[in-house]
Parts: sequence; structure tokens; C-alpha cells
Amino acid sequence: MEEHLEDVGKTFVSHYYNLFDNDRSSLASLYQPSSVLTFEGQKIQGVDNIATKLKQLPFDQCHHVVSTIDCQPSSFVGGIMVFVSGSLQLPGEEHTLRFSQMFQLIPSRGGSYFVQNDVFRLNYG
Repeated sequence: MEEHLEDVGKTFVSHYYNLFDNDRSSLASLYQPSSVLTFEGQKIQGVDNIATKLKQLPFDQCHHVVSTIDCQPSSFVGGIMVFVSGSLQLPGEEHTLRFSQMFQLIPSRGGSYFVQNDVFRLNYG
């Protein structure tokens, strides 16, 4: 069971950041109407609102480099908590920005998962 969690978590993280870095508008497909994103302290709920927030970020491109991925089973049947740390590089910026992000993945039809909760923070200092 634990190995399955790690595989799902790592596959999801790779897919999520690939979409974020290359086709951000496609991220909407990973969320549901009940999904909640907390981005730097701002709470946003629902697919459309989350997609709008992510599209309106003040940069068109970036590159995520994942340092760690930790996965745990959540209290939801078959749910997975995924905690990610890493850095992101913005175009024209010399220095990378450190970040942490937590996802709660919930099983959906067809063996896939959707993001119920998503918390993103830049790490300063």
C-alpha cells in the first residue's frame, strides 16, 4: 500500500508541475467544484476561480525543480496527502525561489485522482 501511495504521489507531482510549467490552463482538469487552493494565504474555491488565479500569476513561464516529495494516506478512503518542497525559476530572474506545496488527492472515477486541497507558499529566509 505504501509503495502505491509513493508511486501515485510522484506521478501526480511530475504531471502537475509539467502542466504548470508548460500549459498552465490545463491545470483546471485536476480540480473539482469543491476544491480549495490557498495561495500565499489567499483562499480560492472552485475550478473556475482556481484556474483564473493560476492563469493570472504575473509570469507566463517558470520551471519547477522538486527537491522532496512526502506522501501519506489521508482519512478519506483512498486519499493521499502529498507534501512537496523545491525551487522555481522565473524567466529573467537570476535566483530561484524556494517553495512548499501540499496537495490532498482524492480518488475519482476511472482510477484517477483530483486535488481537493492545495496549499502553496514561497519560503523566505
